[in-house]
Amino acid sequence: MARHTWESNDPLMYFIFLERFSERSRVVEAGTLCCMSEEDYLQQVANDHPSPRWLTVTMIGESGVVKVDVNVLQPLDRNKAALLLAVPNPTERLGCFLERGLLEQAIQAEVGQEVLVDYGNKLHPGLLHYVGSILDSSALLPPLYFGVELEGEGEGNGENDGTYKGVTFFKCKKNSGLFLPFNKVMFSGNLLPETQSVSTDRINSVMPGEKVSYYVDDSLKRGTVIITSDQQCDGFIEVLPEDGSQDALLKVSLDSVLKEETLSKGNEILGCNLKNDSIETDGAQDGEDLAKHPLEVNSMVQIQYKEGEVAHGIIRWMGNIPHMEGTMVGVELDEDKGCTDGNLQNHQYFVCPPKRGLFVKLRACRPDTRFLISRDAEPKPLAHQTHNREDGAKVTEKIPPLQGSAAVDVLLGRMKGIQGHCNSCYMDAALFSLFSCSSVLDSLLFKPSTCLPDGHIQRILRENIVYPLRKTGFVSANSVMMLRQQLMEESQCPSFTTSEKDPEEFLNLIMHRILGMEPLLKLQCEGQKVQDCYCYQIFIEQQSAVTVPTVQQLLEYSFHHSNLKLAEIPSCFIIQTPRFGKEYKMFSKIIPSLELDITDLLQDSPRECVVCGDLATQECRECFKNIILSDSGFKQYCDVCAKQVHLHQSRTSHKLSPLRVPVGFKQEKDKRPPPIPRETLELFGVLCIETSHYVSFVKYAPEKGSWMFFDSMADRYGSVDGYNIPEVTLCPEVATYLAAPVKDLSSQNPRDMKGVAKRLFCDAYMYMYQSKRMALYK
Repeated sequence: MARHTWESNDPLMYFIFLERFSERSRVVEAGTLCCMSEEDYLQQVANDHPSPRWLTVTMIGESGVVKVDVNVLQPLDRNKAALLLAVPNPTERLGCFLERGLLEQAIQAEVGQEVLVDYGNKLHPGLLHYVGSILDSSALLPPLYFGVELEGEGEGNGENDGTYKGVTFFKCKKNSGLFLPFNKVMFSGNLLPETQSVSTDRINSVMPGEKVSYYVDDSLKRGTVIITSDQQCDGFIEVLPEDGSQDALLKVSLDSVLKEETLSKGNEILGCNLKNDSIETDGAQDGEDLAKHPLEVNSMVQIQYKEGEVAHGIIRWMGNIPHMEGTMVGVELDEDKGCTDGNLQNHQYFVCPPKRGLFVKLRACRPDTRFLISRDAEPKPLAHQTHNREDGAKVTEKIPPLQGSAAVDVLLGRMKGIQGHCNSCYMDAALFSLFSCSSVLDSLLFKPSTCLPDGHIQRILRENIVYPLRKTGFVSANSVMMLRQQLMEESQCPSFTTSEKDPEEFLNLIMHRILGMEPLLKLQCEGQKVQDCYCYQIFIEQQSAVTVPTVQQLLEYSFHHSNLKLAEIPSCFIIQTPRFGKEYKMFSKIIPSLELDITDLLQDSPRECVVCGDLATQECRECFKNIILSDSGFKQYCDVCAKQVHLHQSRTSHKLSPLRVPVGFKQEKDKRPPPIPRETLELFGVLCIETSHYVSFVKYAPEKGSWMFFDSMADRYGSVDGYNIPEVTLCPEVATYLAAPVKDLSSQNPRDMKGVAKRLFCDAYMYMYQSKRMALYK
């Protein structure tokens, strides 16, 4: 096999736009490529020491030159830029850049290697014949394509024979050739890790007389190997079928053969390069487990992914697949260990993110032991002696929240935090985040309830959960179950003791319906009454201009989109991340804002002119997305700046709205106006979710690295009669990523993040902010 010769000497420097950028009337989409000469770059650096804020770059694929903020650019070498340029859609191109794995595999691709081709909404086997440009080579940067010959079922379903616009780049059968960008090709490194080595071992070890399984027209068959010798060298063996369908020997490709002894182990992925994308097993789930924990859609399961490694996920589909024996299930995995998005043989059985789906035999699945519980009518209380802790300990003395070294001393370790049991992780993570190191909602523990005067639920929350957590660092599952049983009775919802809920459902129930707490947020929409709520769900357009946003940006976009303002400063602001549909996150990464500036979100609050910094008197909603005027979303101006800004031809039609200026801030003649205060909230907790399991991050001290990570079901002791082991660990690595520039975080591969940082940036579900000043009054 021959590897493509990549160019290394190029006088140009290449960049990709990480964010949408506007310059006057021109809009450059995120994912667009540009370049500039190295000589010009060095000259601009020299003129703008120590580092340039703006670069003048030439657009690739478009005409013209643009002066752009250097912070929205990420440098590329020529080879990666040429590969990316072949991807026509800028948004898709940026996604390919951020998911570095495929780009690196494309660089390593060799002519002659076997690949999988994404064409016509199906995956086809293919052979790589050509890597290079097929367009005008005199262009500033010719895009690089992969010339592939379709094989197997795809043969004859291509577009050419290796010739494009009269130029022959390679030769293959008629209508079997394709020229594709790299993101439509799956290279050997992109298949499941063990696929190639398993195939090689199988080839070398198949002997006459051995029992094998093989595929014929997508159907799994069994037979006995009769002849190998010369045919095996050519990649084929001859098999006598077991089903008696024919007396003659059948010539079978080794690529579709699996030995029975390997098959019976049941713990090997047959491969995303085979036609069934599935795992086959015999009896992985024993009868006792099946009787006590029957599996169904939405069951949490584990699968022996490969030797020594278990994959976890949720059953999203169950049923029969044509030409496949037995009941099959489609599983959405916790990690990118799968090989599909729920599509099998051109049929969409379920929907999940790419590389998260896997089709397996039902008997290959076992109940996820991390969440294994008894299916009795009432959940069993955990035995006191099993975890050697004082079970359900009650603390009546008032204990303040833990801070600094005290938080580390009390909370850190195994069997620390709140013990998970029977799908309680949503409640465990929420309670730990709200009460372990913050007092912002301590009023919930004391204020008399207008709904339940006896205060029984309030006492359980205070004396069986919050105070024991702050005093000993541990809350047993029994204590949480007491609260859940009371919630079940009061809400008339029997699933509160057994099923998983959303954190906001739990918080709304206990704060509003049960304890009758005053709403945390008061929102004002223009011309309407003030709306009350306890949690705020971010809503933005699906096609957002930002690719890796901060919480500050998302909140401003959401308030602008819904035309909302805060009627008053909240003591606690709980924010839910934007989601597209029930299953999907809108952003692969979100950067937590450690400090949330809500000054411009407040109704009738003094605000600064974004141009000169004086007291603002007018606001322009249509200037919101203009990043030239200021980095912030909301744009308000003093009278002078409002007039000057809107003299520009692109803004003359904008409609300005007057702002109400508080009496104390109205400028008097010959008097300097008072300074305009900034209202900020600090982040103190983050709830994260991955495949229906909630965990949390908590800020336990003012220092940047003072973060701890809590998982109520981090480990498990025993099986059905065992118990979950909660754990609290320190995660100072989080601070490193929070302090990094946005462009570095945008290009950071989540898999390469240290510790648990990936969970914070990629799996965030709910952010919790507090105003310690306002908490004194509420």
